[in-house]
Amino acid sequence: MPNTLNTAAEQARDALANLAAGKLDVKIDSLMRYAPNSTLSKEAAVLVLFGVLDDEPSTSADFDGCPECVGENLDVLLLVRADTLRSHAGQPAFPGGKIDPEDYELARQQGVPVGRIAALREAVEETGLDPAGVEILGSCRPLPLAVSDFRVTPVLGWWASPTRVGVVDTNESALIARVPVRDLLNPANRHTAYVKRGRITHKTPAFEVVHSQRRCAGRVHRVGVHRDRA
Repeated sequence: MPNTLNTAAEQARDALANLAAGKLDVKIDSLMRYAPNSTLSKEAAVLVLFGVLDDEPSTSADFDGCPECVGENLDVLLLVRADTLRSHAGQPAFPGGKIDPEDYELARQQGVPVGRIAALREAVEETGLDPAGVEILGSCRPLPLAVSDFRVTPVLGWWASPTRVGVVDTNESALIARVPVRDLLNPANRHTAYVKRGRITHKTPAFEVVHSQRRCAGRVHRVGVHRDRA
């Protein structure tokens, strides 16, 4: 079993590194169709952190289309925003946030992309993770989030030495969860959700998974991945 898990983990890390290096063909046309004609004025970055979760593996059995590199222990770090926030209340998200002015200076000093600095900083502030255990593999193409005027850079990371994480500020987050990737990919856990914004209702993809013996999918007890639309 250990050899199988190590091989799957290595395959997953290599696939993520290839994705960050632009060696994989990823179709994002469905996301880019929401890009505004004008330039977005704010920059943000999120940390998409994968690792190997030993104590709470996926509950999903093998299913058609499951990639070989996605073992039952491959997980991704997510959080759920606090219900009291004025924006994005109760929504699941990757750790991350707005790129601050000091991030640019630190990126210049270290000679690294500013998204890497901002994503790691925000992840530490939100989850308490130790950045020393995170291997940054690279960044994906920035994506537009026109509804909030942000251009968001996904920063891909591999959790080489996982540390304990949890909610740091209850005013900001309600839950920190390491969610099995296989559960997110399983078609049985994928649904369509309807999100109301004012008088307009949007149809959007959603995922339903179990975390710590609780059903997760939209609020504190549910981790559902919804995408805001303009």
